[in-house]
Amino acid sequence: MRQLSPVPTSLPSVYHSEERQAMLEVVRDLAMNQVLPLANKLDPVQGQIPDDLIETMADMGLFGILVDQEAGGLGLGVFEYCMVTEELARGWLSVGSLIARGNGVTKTFPAAQQRELLPKIAAGKWLGAFALSEPEAGSDVASIRTRAQRDGDEWVLTGQKMWCTFADRADFLVIVARTTPFDPARRNAGIRSFYVPKVRGQFPDGIVGTPMRKIGYHGWKTWELAIDGLRLPGSSMLVEDGADDQGFKAISQVLSTARVQTAARSIGLARGAVEDAIRYAQQRRQFDQPISDFQAIRFKIADMVSQVDTCRAMMYQVASDIDAGRPVDHQASMIKYLASEMSERVTSEALQIHGGAGYTTEFPVERYWRDARLTKIFEGTSEIQLRIVSDRFLPRPAKV
Repeated sequence: MRQLSPVPTSLPSVYHSEERQAMLEVVRDLAMNQVLPLANKLDPVQGQIPDDLIETMADMGLFGILVDQEAGGLGLGVFEYCMVTEELARGWLSVGSLIARGNGVTKTFPAAQQRELLPKIAAGKWLGAFALSEPEAGSDVASIRTRAQRDGDEWVLTGQKMWCTFADRADFLVIVARTTPFDPARRNAGIRSFYVPKVRGQFPDGIVGTPMRKIGYHGWKTWELAIDGLRLPGSSMLVEDGADDQGFKAISQVLSTARVQTAARSIGLARGAVEDAIRYAQQRRQFDQPISDFQAIRFKIADMVSQVDTCRAMMYQVASDIDAGRPVDHQASMIKYLASEMSERVTSEALQIHGGAGYTTEFPVERYWRDARLTKIFEGTSEIQLRIVSDRFLPRPAKV
Protein backbone atom coordinates (compact mmCIF):
# COMPACT_ATOMS: atom_id res chain seq x y z
CA MET A 1 0.00 0.00 0.00
CA ARG A 2 1.38 3.42 -0.98
CA GLN A 3 2.30 5.49 2.07
CA LEU A 4 2.21 9.27 1.73
CA SER A 5 4.11 11.82 3.75
CA PRO A 6 3.63 15.56 4.21
CA VAL A 7 7.39 16.11 4.18
CA PRO A 8 9.34 16.37 0.91
CA THR A 9 12.19 13.93 0.36
CA SER A 10 14.50 16.86 -0.42
CA LEU A 11 14.72 20.50 0.55
CA PRO A 12 13.15 23.19 -1.67
CA SER A 13 15.58 24.29 -4.37
CA VAL A 14 16.05 27.75 -2.89
CA TYR A 15 17.44 26.18 0.30
CA HIS A 16 18.96 23.04 -1.16
CA SER A 17 22.61 22.04 -1.00
CA GLU A 18 24.22 18.63 -1.15
CA GLU A 19 25.55 19.05 2.39
CA ARG A 20 22.14 19.92 3.80
CA GLN A 21 20.47 17.09 1.93
CA ALA A 22 22.98 14.56 3.22
CA MET A 23 22.54 15.83 6.77
CA LEU A 24 18.76 15.69 6.45
CA GLU A 25 18.82 12.07 5.32
CA VAL A 26 21.20 10.93 8.06
CA VAL A 27 19.20 12.61 10.82
CA ARG A 28 15.90 11.37 9.40
CA ASP A 29 17.25 7.84 9.50
CA LEU A 30 18.28 8.32 13.14
CA ALA A 31 14.88 9.76 14.05
CA MET A 32 12.78 7.08 12.40
CA ASN A 33 14.89 4.02 13.19
CA GLN A 34 16.23 4.85 16.65
CA VAL A 35 14.42 7.79 18.23
CA LEU A 36 10.86 6.82 17.32
CA PRO A 37 11.10 3.22 18.58
CA LEU A 38 12.58 4.50 21.84
CA ALA A 39 9.77 7.02 22.19
CA ASN A 40 7.14 4.35 21.65
CA LYS A 41 8.79 2.18 24.29
CA LEU A 42 9.83 4.72 26.93
CA ASP A 43 7.28 7.53 26.81
CA PRO A 44 4.37 5.39 28.13
CA VAL A 45 6.43 4.47 31.21
CA GLN A 46 8.05 7.92 31.53
CA GLY A 47 11.48 6.41 30.92
CA GLN A 48 14.59 8.49 30.45
CA ILE A 49 16.35 9.23 27.17
CA PRO A 50 19.19 6.67 27.25
CA ASP A 51 22.81 7.76 27.46
CA ASP A 52 23.78 5.75 24.40
CA LEU A 53 21.38 7.77 22.23
CA ILE A 54 22.90 10.97 23.62
CA GLU A 55 26.34 9.61 22.76
CA THR A 56 25.21 8.78 19.22
CA MET A 57 23.89 12.30 18.76
CA ALA A 58 27.14 13.70 20.16
CA ASP A 59 29.19 11.62 17.72
CA MET A 60 27.09 13.09 14.90
CA GLY A 61 27.92 16.60 16.10
CA LEU A 62 24.30 17.51 16.81
CA PHE A 63 25.10 19.39 20.02
CA GLY A 64 27.51 21.63 18.13
CA ILE A 65 25.49 22.61 15.06
CA LEU A 66 25.76 26.31 15.96
CA VAL A 67 29.30 26.07 17.34
CA ASP A 68 32.11 27.38 15.12
CA GLN A 69 34.33 24.78 13.48
CA GLU A 70 37.36 26.32 15.21
CA ALA A 71 35.79 25.28 18.52
CA GLY A 72 35.00 21.76 17.34
CA GLY A 73 31.45 22.36 16.15
CA LEU A 74 29.81 21.98 12.76
CA GLY A 75 29.80 25.74 12.17
CA LEU A 76 26.32 25.68 10.63
CA GLY A 77 23.35 27.98 11.01
CA VAL A 78 19.91 28.21 12.52
CA PHE A 79 18.48 26.74 9.31
CA GLU A 80 20.33 23.45 9.86
CA TYR A 81 19.54 23.60 13.58
CA CYS A 82 15.81 23.79 12.83
CA MET A 83 16.00 21.25 10.02
CA VAL A 84 17.57 18.72 12.40
CA THR A 85 15.16 19.63 15.19
CA GLU A 86 12.12 18.90 13.04
CA GLU A 87 13.41 15.45 12.18
CA LEU A 88 14.21 14.55 15.79
CA ALA A 89 10.93 15.96 17.13
CA ARG A 90 9.03 13.89 14.60
CA GLY A 91 10.37 10.90 16.53
CA TRP A 92 10.18 12.33 20.04
CA LEU A 93 9.74 15.96 21.08
CA SER A 94 12.13 15.55 24.00
CA VAL A 95 14.96 14.42 21.74
CA GLY A 96 14.29 17.34 19.39
CA SER A 97 14.65 19.58 22.43
CA LEU A 98 17.73 17.82 23.77
CA ILE A 99 20.09 19.34 21.22
CA ALA A 100 19.33 22.78 22.67
CA ARG A 101 21.26 21.67 25.77
CA GLY A 102 24.34 22.32 23.64
CA ASN A 103 23.34 24.68 20.84
CA GLY A 104 20.91 26.74 22.87
CA VAL A 105 23.35 27.95 25.51
CA THR A 106 26.47 28.72 23.49
CA LYS A 107 25.62 32.35 22.77
CA THR A 108 25.26 33.19 26.46
CA PHE A 109 28.99 32.82 27.20
CA PRO A 110 31.55 35.62 26.87
CA ALA A 111 34.54 35.01 24.61
CA ALA A 112 36.94 33.74 27.29
CA GLN A 113 34.52 31.08 28.52
CA GLN A 114 33.55 30.13 24.98
CA ARG A 115 37.15 29.19 24.22
CA GLU A 116 37.21 26.88 27.22
CA LEU A 117 33.73 25.39 27.11
CA LEU A 118 32.56 25.30 23.49
CA PRO A 119 34.74 22.34 22.44
CA LYS A 120 33.26 20.26 25.26
CA ILE A 121 29.73 21.43 24.48
CA ALA A 122 30.13 20.72 20.76
CA ALA A 123 31.33 17.21 21.57
CA GLY A 124 28.27 16.57 23.74
CA LYS A 125 30.49 16.07 26.78
CA TRP A 126 29.29 19.20 28.59
CA LEU A 127 25.54 19.81 28.36
CA GLY A 128 23.59 22.50 30.13
CA ALA A 129 20.17 23.44 31.45
CA PHE A 130 18.62 26.91 31.57
CA ALA A 131 16.93 28.18 34.75
CA LEU A 132 14.87 31.25 33.90
CA SER A 133 11.20 30.83 34.86
CA GLU A 134 9.93 31.31 38.40
CA PRO A 135 6.58 30.81 40.15
CA GLU A 136 5.68 34.43 39.35
CA ALA A 137 7.85 34.95 36.27
CA GLY A 138 7.57 33.05 33.02
CA SER A 139 6.50 35.00 29.99
CA ASP A 140 7.34 38.20 31.89
CA VAL A 141 11.11 37.73 32.16
CA ALA A 142 11.60 41.17 33.69
CA SER A 143 9.65 40.18 36.81
CA ILE A 144 12.15 37.59 38.08
CA ARG A 145 12.98 37.84 41.77
CA THR A 146 15.88 35.41 42.27
CA ARG A 147 18.63 37.55 43.79
CA ALA A 148 22.37 37.47 43.23
CA GLN A 149 24.19 39.47 45.89
CA ARG A 150 27.89 40.18 46.05
CA ASP A 151 29.74 38.87 49.10
CA GLY A 152 33.45 39.62 48.82
CA ASP A 153 34.78 37.70 45.83
CA GLU A 154 31.64 35.59 45.51
CA TRP A 155 28.05 35.81 44.39
CA VAL A 156 25.31 34.41 46.61
CA LEU A 157 22.10 33.37 44.87
CA THR A 158 18.74 32.87 46.57
CA GLY A 159 15.37 32.23 44.96
CA GLN A 160 13.17 29.68 43.25
CA LYS A 161 13.18 28.45 39.66
CA MET A 162 10.58 26.44 37.76
CA TRP A 163 10.53 24.36 34.58
CA CYS A 164 14.26 23.61 34.45
CA THR A 165 14.34 20.55 32.21
CA PHE A 166 17.41 18.25 32.30
CA ALA A 167 18.74 20.03 35.40
CA ASP A 168 19.74 16.77 37.06
CA ARG A 169 21.65 15.26 34.12
CA ALA A 170 23.26 18.49 32.98
CA ASP A 171 26.93 19.34 33.52
CA PHE A 172 26.12 22.98 34.20
CA LEU A 173 23.22 25.33 34.81
CA VAL A 174 22.70 28.85 33.53
CA ILE A 175 20.69 30.63 36.22
CA VAL A 176 19.10 34.01 35.56
CA ALA A 177 19.06 36.25 38.61
CA ARG A 178 18.77 39.90 39.54
CA THR A 179 21.80 41.74 40.91
CA THR A 180 19.76 44.75 42.05
CA PRO A 181 16.44 44.93 43.91
CA PHE A 182 13.38 44.85 41.68
CA ASP A 183 12.40 48.36 40.60
CA PRO A 184 9.02 48.73 38.81
CA ALA A 185 10.37 51.81 37.03
CA ARG A 186 13.42 49.92 35.66
CA ARG A 187 12.16 46.36 35.33
CA ASN A 188 14.87 45.21 32.89
CA ALA A 189 17.76 46.46 35.00
CA GLY A 190 20.12 44.20 36.91
CA ILE A 191 19.17 40.94 35.21
CA ARG A 192 22.20 38.72 34.66
CA SER A 193 22.98 35.09 33.88
CA PHE A 194 25.29 32.94 36.02
CA TYR A 195 27.26 29.86 35.04
CA VAL A 196 26.99 27.02 37.57
CA PRO A 197 29.08 23.88 36.90
CA LYS A 198 27.82 20.69 38.54
CA VAL A 199 28.17 16.91 38.59
CA ARG A 200 25.79 14.91 36.41
CA GLY A 201 23.07 13.35 38.50
CA GLN A 202 23.59 15.74 41.42
CA PHE A 203 22.77 19.29 42.47
CA PRO A 204 25.40 21.54 44.02
CA ASP A 205 25.21 22.69 47.63
CA GLY A 206 22.65 25.46 47.80
CA ILE A 207 20.22 23.91 45.31
CA VAL A 208 17.47 21.41 46.07
CA GLY A 209 15.63 19.96 43.08
CA THR A 210 12.08 18.60 43.04
CA PRO A 211 10.85 16.85 39.87
CA MET A 212 7.63 18.26 38.45
CA ARG A 213 4.70 16.01 37.55
CA LYS A 214 4.07 16.52 33.84
CA ILE A 215 1.41 15.14 31.51
CA GLY A 216 3.92 14.92 28.67
CA TYR A 217 7.41 15.90 27.53
CA HIS A 218 8.66 12.65 28.98
CA GLY A 219 12.11 11.17 28.43
CA TRP A 220 13.72 13.50 30.92
CA LYS A 221 12.75 15.26 34.11
CA THR A 222 11.73 18.87 34.57
CA TRP A 223 12.65 20.42 37.90
CA GLU A 224 11.65 23.02 40.42
CA LEU A 225 14.86 24.40 41.95
CA ALA A 226 14.99 25.86 45.45
CA ILE A 227 18.12 28.04 45.59
CA ASP A 228 19.24 28.98 49.08
CA GLY A 229 22.63 30.58 49.60
CA LEU A 230 24.23 29.16 46.46
CA ARG A 231 27.79 30.48 46.43
CA LEU A 232 29.54 31.10 43.12
CA PRO A 233 32.90 32.60 42.18
CA GLY A 234 32.86 36.24 41.13
CA SER A 235 33.71 35.14 37.59
CA SER A 236 30.45 33.17 37.27
CA MET A 237 28.49 36.09 35.86
CA LEU A 238 28.06 35.91 32.09
CA VAL A 239 28.37 39.16 30.12
CA GLU A 240 29.33 41.52 32.95
CA ASP A 241 30.00 44.58 30.81
CA GLY A 242 27.46 46.85 29.17
CA ALA A 243 24.33 48.71 30.18
CA ASP A 244 22.32 47.65 33.20
CA ASP A 245 19.75 46.05 30.90
CA GLN A 246 22.40 44.16 28.90
CA GLY A 247 21.52 40.85 30.52
CA PHE A 248 17.85 41.23 29.62
CA LYS A 249 18.75 42.04 26.01
CA ALA A 250 21.05 39.01 25.79
CA ILE A 251 18.26 36.72 26.97
CA SER A 252 15.86 38.26 24.46
CA GLN A 253 18.30 37.58 21.62
CA VAL A 254 18.65 33.94 22.62
CA LEU A 255 14.87 33.60 22.75
CA SER A 256 14.47 34.52 19.07
CA THR A 257 16.43 31.45 17.99
CA ALA A 258 14.71 29.35 20.66
CA ARG A 259 11.31 30.36 19.31
CA VAL A 260 12.14 29.40 15.76
CA GLN A 261 13.48 26.10 17.04
CA THR A 262 10.20 25.62 18.92
CA ALA A 263 8.40 26.12 15.62
CA ALA A 264 10.55 23.30 14.22
CA ARG A 265 9.63 21.11 17.16
CA SER A 266 5.94 21.87 16.60
CA ILE A 267 6.21 21.04 12.91
CA GLY A 268 7.94 17.75 13.67
CA LEU A 269 5.13 16.73 16.02
CA ALA A 270 2.44 17.69 13.54
CA ARG A 271 4.20 15.84 10.76
CA GLY A 272 4.38 12.69 12.84
CA ALA A 273 0.67 12.95 13.59
CA VAL A 274 -0.23 13.40 9.92
CA GLU A 275 1.95 10.50 8.80
CA ASP A 276 0.37 8.24 11.41
CA ALA A 277 -3.14 9.46 10.51
CA ILE A 278 -2.57 8.72 6.81
CA ARG A 279 -1.34 5.23 7.63
CA TYR A 280 -4.22 4.53 9.99
CA ALA A 281 -6.83 5.89 7.56
CA GLN A 282 -5.57 3.58 4.81
CA GLN A 283 -5.70 0.55 7.10
CA ARG A 284 -8.87 1.20 9.08
CA ARG A 285 -12.00 -0.06 7.29
CA GLN A 286 -15.59 0.96 7.88
CA PHE A 287 -18.60 0.33 5.65
CA ASP A 288 -16.49 -2.09 3.58
CA GLN A 289 -13.84 0.45 2.59
CA PRO A 290 -10.80 2.22 4.05
CA ILE A 291 -11.82 5.38 5.88
CA SER A 292 -9.28 7.21 3.67
CA ASP A 293 -11.87 6.86 0.89
CA PHE A 294 -14.32 9.10 2.71
CA GLN A 295 -14.25 12.75 1.69
CA ALA A 296 -14.41 13.93 5.31
CA ILE A 297 -11.14 12.14 6.11
CA ARG A 298 -9.48 13.11 2.83
CA PHE A 299 -10.29 16.78 3.38
CA LYS A 300 -9.02 16.63 6.96
CA ILE A 301 -5.69 15.24 5.78
CA ALA A 302 -5.45 17.76 2.93
CA ASP A 303 -5.97 20.60 5.41
CA MET A 304 -3.46 19.13 7.89
CA VAL A 305 -0.76 18.70 5.25
CA SER A 306 -1.34 22.24 4.00
CA GLN A 307 -0.89 23.66 7.49
CA VAL A 308 2.32 21.71 8.11
CA ASP A 309 3.87 22.74 4.79
CA THR A 310 2.91 26.40 5.23
CA CYS A 311 4.52 26.62 8.65
CA ARG A 312 7.64 24.82 7.47
CA ALA A 313 8.07 27.32 4.63
CA MET A 314 7.90 30.27 7.01
CA MET A 315 10.23 28.55 9.48
CA TYR A 316 12.83 28.08 6.72
CA GLN A 317 12.54 31.76 5.83
CA VAL A 318 12.89 33.08 9.39
CA ALA A 319 15.80 30.73 10.13
CA SER A 320 17.53 31.88 6.95
CA ASP A 321 16.98 35.52 7.94
CA ILE A 322 18.65 34.88 11.31
CA ASP A 323 21.62 33.30 9.56
CA ALA A 324 21.82 36.34 7.28
CA GLY A 325 21.96 38.66 10.29
CA ARG A 326 18.55 40.23 9.72
CA PRO A 327 16.43 41.26 12.73
CA VAL A 328 13.59 38.79 13.24
CA ASP A 329 12.12 39.61 16.66
CA HIS A 330 8.49 39.74 15.59
CA GLN A 331 8.93 37.19 12.77
CA ALA A 332 10.29 34.66 15.29
CA SER A 333 7.22 35.28 17.43
CA MET A 334 4.97 34.91 14.38
CA ILE A 335 6.29 31.50 13.39
CA LYS A 336 6.43 30.28 16.97
CA TYR A 337 2.78 31.26 17.40
CA LEU A 338 1.58 29.90 14.06
CA ALA A 339 3.46 26.59 14.27
CA SER A 340 2.53 25.78 17.86
CA GLU A 341 -1.14 26.59 17.30
CA MET A 342 -1.04 24.56 14.10
CA SER A 343 0.56 21.64 15.90
CA GLU A 344 -2.18 21.43 18.49
CA ARG A 345 -4.89 21.54 15.81
CA VAL A 346 -3.23 19.00 13.54
CA THR A 347 -2.41 16.49 16.26
CA SER A 348 -5.97 16.78 17.57
CA GLU A 349 -7.36 16.09 14.10
CA ALA A 350 -5.01 13.12 13.76
CA LEU A 351 -6.34 11.76 17.03
CA GLN A 352 -9.89 12.27 15.71
CA ILE A 353 -9.07 10.25 12.60
CA HIS A 354 -7.93 7.43 14.87
CA GLY A 355 -11.29 7.59 16.65
CA GLY A 356 -11.50 5.70 19.92
CA ALA A 357 -8.12 4.10 19.23
CA GLY A 358 -6.56 7.55 19.38
CA TYR A 359 -7.72 7.99 22.94
CA THR A 360 -5.66 5.05 24.09
CA THR A 361 -1.96 4.71 24.67
CA GLU A 362 -1.75 1.99 22.04
CA PHE A 363 -0.98 4.53 19.31
CA PRO A 364 1.68 7.27 19.34
CA VAL A 365 -0.81 9.91 18.21
CA GLU A 366 -1.81 10.64 21.79
CA ARG A 367 1.83 11.48 22.57
CA TYR A 368 2.00 13.95 19.70
CA TRP A 369 -1.22 15.53 20.96
CA ARG A 370 -0.01 15.87 24.55
CA ASP A 371 3.38 17.21 23.55
CA ALA A 372 1.98 19.63 20.96
CA ARG A 373 -0.05 21.30 23.68
CA LEU A 374 3.16 22.24 25.46
CA THR A 375 4.57 24.07 22.45
CA LYS A 376 1.92 26.77 22.95
CA ILE A 377 3.35 27.43 26.42
CA PHE A 378 7.14 27.15 26.55
CA GLU A 379 9.53 29.70 25.02
CA GLY A 380 6.78 32.27 25.54
CA THR A 381 3.06 31.51 25.43
CA SER A 382 0.94 32.09 22.34
CA GLU A 383 -0.49 35.15 24.05
CA ILE A 384 2.99 36.63 24.58
CA GLN A 385 3.84 36.03 20.91
CA LEU A 386 0.70 37.89 19.86
CA ARG A 387 1.66 40.75 22.15
CA ILE A 388 5.13 40.97 20.62
CA VAL A 389 3.71 40.97 17.09
CA SER A 390 0.98 43.49 17.87
CA ASP A 391 3.47 45.80 19.59
CA ARG A 392 5.46 45.82 16.36
CA PHE A 393 2.55 47.23 14.36
CA LEU A 394 0.49 49.14 16.93
CA PRO A 395 1.39 51.66 19.65
CA ARG A 396 1.55 50.06 23.05
CA PRO A 397 -1.54 50.87 25.10
CA ALA A 398 -1.13 53.08 28.14
CA LYS A 399 -1.21 51.21 31.42
CA VAL A 400 -4.45 51.52 33.32
